[in-house]
Amino acid sequence: MSKKVISVLTASYNEEENVENLYQQVKEVFSKIPEYNYEHIFIDNASSDKTVDILKRIASHDKNLKIIVNSHNFGHIRSPYHGILQCNGDAVIMIVADLQDPPTMILDFIKKWEEGYKIVIGKKIKSKENKIMFFIRKLFYNMITKISETEQIKNFTGFGLYDKEFIDILRNLDEPYPYFRGLIAELGYSRIEIPYIQPKREKGKTKNNFYTLYDMAMLGFVNHSKLPLRLASFIGFSISMLSFLVAIGYLIFKLFFWYSFQIGMAPLVIGIFFMGGVQLFFLGIIGEYIGAIFTQVKKRPLVIEKERINFE
Repeated sequence: MSKKVISVLTASYNEEENVENLYQQVKEVFSKIPEYNYEHIFIDNASSDKTVDILKRIASHDKNLKIIVNSHNFGHIRSPYHGILQCNGDAVIMIVADLQDPPTMILDFIKKWEEGYKIVIGKKIKSKENKIMFFIRKLFYNMITKISETEQIKNFTGFGLYDKEFIDILRNLDEPYPYFRGLIAELGYSRIEIPYIQPKREKGKTKNNFYTLYDMAMLGFVNHSKLPLRLASFIGFSISMLSFLVAIGYLIFKLFFWYSFQIGMAPLVIGIFFMGGVQLFFLGIIGEYIGAIFTQVKKRPLVIEKERINFE
């Protein structure tokens, strides 16, 4: 009977301080379960440091390590998703390059997978990262859970195991800019969540910034909720009614106190700036939806590969 193959996928960008350590830890985990074969695929987003050189050196004497190098940086959403679709194992395990996803949990994932779960995910119950960032992330998960039209998984980054059957479904979706975390819950496969405490990044600096986090957050909102669009209609109608009532009130006061009641410029200026702010806010929301539609209809490839190493 042939051994099952597990594909471990890691997306990397300028992680020269971590990739070799991660490779060694994953290799050590699979040395404890010789009944499985494995491949460790790194998809690199055109790193400008020595990440690719280190991976190539390791791959030259270990065929289990496979490398995809992108022609340039395609971002933190498209590149990992493309990597998932290149995995051919019986199951795919996603794990980040910065070692904030504990490789030892691979054993727990495989055990639950063998029990029959198609998806086994790691769910953060606590994190040793910056407390402010963890609070902001938690706030985002709570917010998107409340407004989403489909179930959302709180404190989940993508770290987990996915059965080949689920991966085959993803291959048929043709998503040019996917919100992977939302797809897991939306497609409705049987899953189990394993809690863990996220360790602190030991080496290097995170490549996430305000823009990448905002991009991920808005992608989640746009893909799974129409509430922001409907809020524009509700709030617009409410403000119109309020403005009408205020106008009636001003008219009555002016009629009764014609000489003593001064309208003044302050209410006009405040009203104009308030209405302008509300309009710009909802124009931005509408713009996010239009941008998402534009990305979908362009049908651009997820990434353009520069080279592959150790792929047959």
